[in-house]
Amino acid sequence: MSYLTLFLAALIAATVLPMQSEVVLAYQLTDPSLSVPLLLSVATFGNVLGSTVNWIAGRFLRQFQDRRWFPVKPAQLARAEAQYRRYGRWSLLLSWAPFIGDPLTVVAGVLREPLPSFLLIVTIAKAGRYLIVIALTLAWL
Repeated sequence: MSYLTLFLAALIAATVLPMQSEVVLAYQLTDPSLSVPLLLSVATFGNVLGSTVNWIAGRFLRQFQDRRWFPVKPAQLARAEAQYRRYGRWSLLLSWAPFIGDPLTVVAGVLREPLPSFLLIVTIAKAGRYLIVIALTLAWL
């Protein structure tokens, strides 16, 4: 059940919904019966899957940008696209970052970043963040 809880927290945290999977991971690291490599894998997989949901949304949401309910103003979308084009796919290494990471994964979908490169770069970023959380938590314990 602990691994499922972490998976769901990581999945939700990678979408635009507010959630802190790092806190769940840090708490679970206090349980010696849980495998650290498995916790890392579960958190990373859940978080990358959540980012992939954002990428898919970006691929299909653009067609609705002229609707009143569309959550992003045209100027904001244009600015985000310009930034992504300026820094390219490697900007996805910031997909772990609060506030900018989730929208960045949506923009990658809007701009049709190929899924294989998206998955590779986002996985590196997300796993790196969780490795840091694990290292800091275990050093503190």
